Amino acid sequence: MVQRPRGTRDFTPEVMNRRLAFENLLESMALSHGFKRVQTPIFESLDLFTAKSGPGVVKQLYAFQDKSDRALTLRPELTAPVMRMISEEMRSSPKPLRLSYFGQCFRYEESKKGRYREFFQYGVELIGASGPLAEAEVVSLAIDMLDSCGLVDYEVRIGHVGVLRDILTGLGLSEEGEPEPPVASAMRLLDKGDWDGLAELFASSGISSSALDNLRKLAELDGGSETLDSAREILSALEVSHESLDELAELLAALSALAPTPPSLKVNLCVARGLDYYTGMVFEVNVAELGGEGQVLGGGSYRLLHLFGLEDLDPSCGFGLGFDRVLLALEAQAERVGRSEVVPGETPRPSTLVMPFKIDAHAVLSIVKELRDMGHIVELDLRGKNIGKTLDWASKNGFTNVVIVGPQDLENSRCSIKNLTTGDQNEVGLDSTSISSVL
Repeated sequence: MVQRPRGTRDFTPEVMNRRLAFENLLESMALSHGFKRVQTPIFESLDLFTAKSGPGVVKQLYAFQDKSDRALTLRPELTAPVMRMISEEMRSSPKPLRLSYFGQCFRYEESKKGRYREFFQYGVELIGASGPLAEAEVVSLAIDMLDSCGLVDYEVRIGHVGVLRDILTGLGLSEEGEPEPPVASAMRLLDKGDWDGLAELFASSGISSSALDNLRKLAELDGGSETLDSAREILSALEVSHESLDELAELLAALSALAPTPPSLKVNLCVARGLDYYTGMVFEVNVAELGGEGQVLGGGSYRLLHLFGLEDLDPSCGFGLGFDRVLLALEAQAERVGRSEVVPGETPRPSTLVMPFKIDAHAVLSIVKELRDMGHIVELDLRGKNIGKTLDWASKNGFTNVVIVGPQDLENSRCSIKNLTTGDQNEVGLDSTSISSVL
């Protein structure tokens, strides 16, 4: 028997109700912040991703040669395709651009709960604007999205790679070098919390261990904007400019006005996101209930357009939201607190089955159409069973009402409407207006 490929999933109508409600909620929130939806192809040139992440990324991709021997791949993420689209299609579009996107991505990796080979990502990009206010707009959208979908007990970690870069270059680490510049290596180690690896890097570069002590103090700061004063003292001890820290302070002040207060907001100046193209603010959202797969959202300010042949605009800012991981977190939290809806709005609207019983179904087709035109969800019964079996089938399939039209009903221009939720039954005129008044 042919089965679905490993690392993929099928979504039944009940599951899709939830997923569509979540997607619509995210899109509605994005629109309220001025972000407009775009879409890119599901496969792209392989060079698009090796330009961004290096040739080593190929082993993680579903890469292939097409019939014209072109190197292509199913997209592993959506930021690079959107940048490519901007380079090709939107060079002359008025800036800044506020773009949102959603779709399937593919990575060849071990599949487990919360990590799939086919997964879904939602994201936004603010292109052609920079500075704390632009960054606050992006972070506030992320918080609004998570807040509106009902997620609780999540933590926002926010930092600024400019702080780390200033510290590391001030200590004498270079931003040049192969296969990876020392500054980039140090930032990756800091992002992972690998202090042993960082100590080795410092020792091989002739940097005093006292610098490591100050970085540890920076990493151990625990709190929100109130930690910035302590951070300034540490930067002063390292003789590093406070400019990036001042930008972060301005961002946090704007964020407090733009977004609801998240359950937890921590300033973490060692968050680096592990990617070289970030230039300013970086942030992540983690949900403890998901354990090791707890990061559900991440982003920041970056320069990326130059990789696709487009002169960089001001640093852009955006984030990617792990659609599947947020849903997993919402499901876990709903089960924990006994919430009936995992995602607000996922409960299907009331639906109606029109049952022509022992009559020609054509006699009720115009009524079915008129009810649909009025906005009701209406199905025509195609089974031709008796009333008892049909009512049982309709109840099992989630219908709210059944409109029963038999031979005498047709003669008298009447019909019976059975409410399967309350058990009530009403007799009304056989016309869409009368029926609609009861549904």
